[in-house]
Amino acid sequence: MLKRNSCIGAGFIVILAGLATTWSVLERKAVVEAAGVQAPRFEVDPMWPKPLPNHWVMGNTIGVSVDSKDHVWIIHRQGSLEAKEVYASSNPPAAECCLPAPPVLEFDQEGNLLAHWGGSGGEGYEWPDSNHGITVDYKGNVWIGGNGRGMPPGSAPAGRGAAGRGNAPPPAEGLEPPAAAAAAGRGPAPGRGPTYYHDSMILKFTQDGKFLMSIGKPGASKGSNDTDNLGLPAKIFVDPKTNEVYVADGYGNKRVIVFDADSGKYKRHWGAYGSKPDDTNLGPYKPDAPIAKQFRNPVHCADLSNDGMLYVCDRVNDRIQVFKSDGTFVKEQVLYKNTLGDGSVWDIAFSKDPLQKYIYLADGANEQIHVLDRESLQVLTSFGDGGRQPGQFYAVHSIATDSKGNVYTTETYRGQRVQKFVYKGLATVAKQSQGVLWPKR
Repeated sequence: MLKRNSCIGAGFIVILAGLATTWSVLERKAVVEAAGVQAPRFEVDPMWPKPLPNHWVMGNTIGVSVDSKDHVWIIHRQGSLEAKEVYASSNPPAAECCLPAPPVLEFDQEGNLLAHWGGSGGEGYEWPDSNHGITVDYKGNVWIGGNGRGMPPGSAPAGRGAAGRGNAPPPAEGLEPPAAAAAAGRGPAPGRGPTYYHDSMILKFTQDGKFLMSIGKPGASKGSNDTDNLGLPAKIFVDPKTNEVYVADGYGNKRVIVFDADSGKYKRHWGAYGSKPDDTNLGPYKPDAPIAKQFRNPVHCADLSNDGMLYVCDRVNDRIQVFKSDGTFVKEQVLYKNTLGDGSVWDIAFSKDPLQKYIYLADGANEQIHVLDRESLQVLTSFGDGGRQPGQFYAVHSIATDSKGNVYTTETYRGQRVQKFVYKGLATVAKQSQGVLWPKR
C-alpha cells in the first residue's frame, strides 16, 4: 500500500511539474509576444498652458490644431460659461473676476498666450452660433466650423442679433434637442421641410483674424446632398497635396464633403461606405443591432493620412470608417461598441513618424485616449481617466499632435481646458490601460 501511494504521489508530482513547465512556457511566450508590441508613451505637463491674462476663462473647448511653427490653436465657446464664472461681465460688474476669453487663442510651446480674436461677425460673414472645431492649414490659414442651430430670421429674442452670435449656450455635444431625436439620429419631422441650421457654413481667416472666405451661407442648409451649404460642420482638414478641404459634416448632415480650399468650389461628397448620404432617422444606436449603413450625427472628424487614406469619426456608431480620398470605402473598425450616449469615437490625430504608424483616438465618453495601430485599427493601449486633475478628462473632445510628437487635447462640457501630453518615446505595452500619466519626476 505504501509503495502504491508513493507511486501515486510521484505521478502527481510529475503532473504538477508538467503543468508548471507548460504554464512557464506559455507565460514566457506571452511576455515575449508582449515585448514585441510597442506604443508611444506620454506624461501630462500639469503646468501647461500658463494662466490666461485679464481674468479670462475658457468655456467648452471644442477644437485644437497645431501650425507649422508648433503653435497650438484652440477654440472655445464663450456662451457656455455659467453666470457665476463671469461675474465681471455683468453690467455693472458683480465682481472683479471673471470674463470670457476671446474664442480663438494661440499658444506657443511654453504655453504663453500669443494671440486672440473672434466672437462676432464682420463684413461678409456671420460668426457661428456655436463654433466647433479649428484647423490651421498648411498655408497658415485658420478654418472654423459650427454646430449651432440658432433661430430663423425674425424669430430671435429681442436684443439678440448677429453681433451676439456665439454667446448662446450650445446644444450638448452629440445630443440635439429634443434629446430623443438626437439619440435617434436626427431628421426632419414628417411633413416638414429641412430643419433650420444657422451654422451651415465654414469660415476661413488669416492668423490675425482677417476674414478670407465662407463656404456656405448661414441658415441655408438643404440637407446631406446640398452641394452649396454645410449642415452643422464639425471639423475640417486641408490636404496640402491637392489644396482640397475635407469637412466632417456633421451634426445636421451625415456626410463628408470636399471643396477647393481657395475658391470654395464643390468637388464631391459621400456618406457611410461611400454611398449617397441619407437623412432618414435611423433610430437610437443599439450595440447588438446590425451595423448602420449610414452615418449617425455627429460625423465628427475627417482626417487624411500622408498616404491618402481618409479616417472618419462616426461618433455615436462607435466606429472609424476609412476611405480613399475619392470616397471609395476601404474598411471600418467598431471600437467599444457598448458605449452609448455620446459614443466612443470623437476625434483622431496621427503620430508624427513618417509612416504615421499610430492613431490617437479621443474617447470623450470613456474618458481616455486610445493608441491604435493605424494599419489594423486595433487598440494597443489607452491612457487617462475621468476627473478634474491633470491627466484626467471630462469629455475629452479634440486632439492634435505637434512636430515633436506631443499630444494636445481639449475638453467640452464642464471640462473647459486644453492639456499637453509630452512624448516620451516608444515603450513596450505593459498593460491595456495606463491610467493617469502623472509625471514620474
